[in-house]
Amino acid sequence: MTSRLTSHSDLIASSAVDVRSAIREGSYTGHTAGLAAGKLQCNLAILPERFALDFLRFCQRNPKPCPIVGVGDTGKPSLPTLGSDIDIRTDVSKYRVFRNGTLSEEVTDISDVWADDLVTVALGCSFTFENAFLRNGIPARHIEKGLNVPMYRTNIDLVPAGRFGGKMVVTMRPIPEAQVALAHDISRRFPQAHGAPIAKGDAERIGISDLSHPDWGDPVKIREGEVPVYWACGVTPQNVLLDANLPICITHSPGHMLIADVAEDAETTILKTPKTTN
Repeated sequence: MTSRLTSHSDLIASSAVDVRSAIREGSYTGHTAGLAAGKLQCNLAILPERFALDFLRFCQRNPKPCPIVGVGDTGKPSLPTLGSDIDIRTDVSKYRVFRNGTLSEEVTDISDVWADDLVTVALGCSFTFENAFLRNGIPARHIEKGLNVPMYRTNIDLVPAGRFGGKMVVTMRPIPEAQVALAHDISRRFPQAHGAPIAKGDAERIGISDLSHPDWGDPVKIREGEVPVYWACGVTPQNVLLDANLPICITHSPGHMLIADVAEDAETTILKTPKTTN
């Protein structure tokens, strides 16, 4: 591990390979919002093979919070469809290790806990469509402030599969009222990154009592003329895995994603809305 520290601002214009290199070397352990613009960011779920099929069924039944973008081979720390040099044991800036339904440790390297029966499932992340927001002039306050996106538990039921089930987690972004429709249209074109929002406005309707106290991430101010908009969140499968009480499972820490080499969406390039003429 290196003793040289790298800041988020140091990496803001770096490639996905360079960001992963800084993470692998141990010089960067922060969140990945706003990094490697244009590249797919991924949530992680790593679990024993004997539970993986039911978990994949669960993801297939709940594609909004759990969009599958990659699956590794049993016991292999690589994800060749997402990057040729990815080592899932070292390339995420912070991991959570759960044992028997309890958070055991939060670490920056899982080489010591890796096992031959583990399967990696990579899931899409809403950090991906934020790059499209910024290109279209839609603010992302947590990125502006150098914060982690606020995340909340909701009362929205998920479709169960085997021992996996529970409630949805969402992210919230304050969007200027005049841009809510554009934000919806942009994000819906990224189904692998949670797609369109699931709600807007009154937080209590989806079981959130206080937006100033997120369950994960950092609070952000909602300014006059802005609407809180909610997207399904990749922390959802973390809660589901925790409730499943597996002997071991590993996830990313909220906001600390795997950055892939593939484009965030090769099929949909979002362009600025053209001006109309009278």
